[in-house]
Amino acid sequence: MPPVSAPFILGWEEWVALPELGLPAIKAKVDTGARTSALHAVYVEPFGPVRSRKVRFGVHPVPRRSDIEVACVARLVDRREVRSSNGEREQRYVIETLLRIGDREWPIEVTLANRDMMSYRMLLGRRAIAGDVLVDPASSFLQPKLRYKLYDVAR
Repeated sequence: MPPVSAPFILGWEEWVALPELGLPAIKAKVDTGARTSALHAVYVEPFGPVRSRKVRFGVHPVPRRSDIEVACVARLVDRREVRSSNGEREQRYVIETLLRIGDREWPIEVTLANRDMMSYRMLLGRRAIAGDVLVDPASSFLQPKLRYKLYDVAR
């Protein structure tokens, strides 16, 4: 039998990066109760031809720092009805992008929503943590730490 690799373990909160979007450090809440992942977006503008729609949006990656904004562009995958944390249904744009945690990287689908009132700029849902990824709900930041100082270089 081939050797079994160790599982990739996440805490209930982790530092993540979305390199394709130019977001090197975001604190994310890992939420196995949520099906889809969500990213904070301050504006969302779809554009382009119907066959290759894209969306541009802004992200304030650092909580309580609206002066730091990253302009992002991504391929639009879908527009879906999602039930938000307060139980209301809303239409959200869906993109696909690479997620990097520690030394691992994989594609995930992310809905774009205004999470200004939320403590975490990103919610990592269970579709994004499938495979050999396990979640330890009693632990935080089990993977390498990133820093918001990475945005100081970008400004």
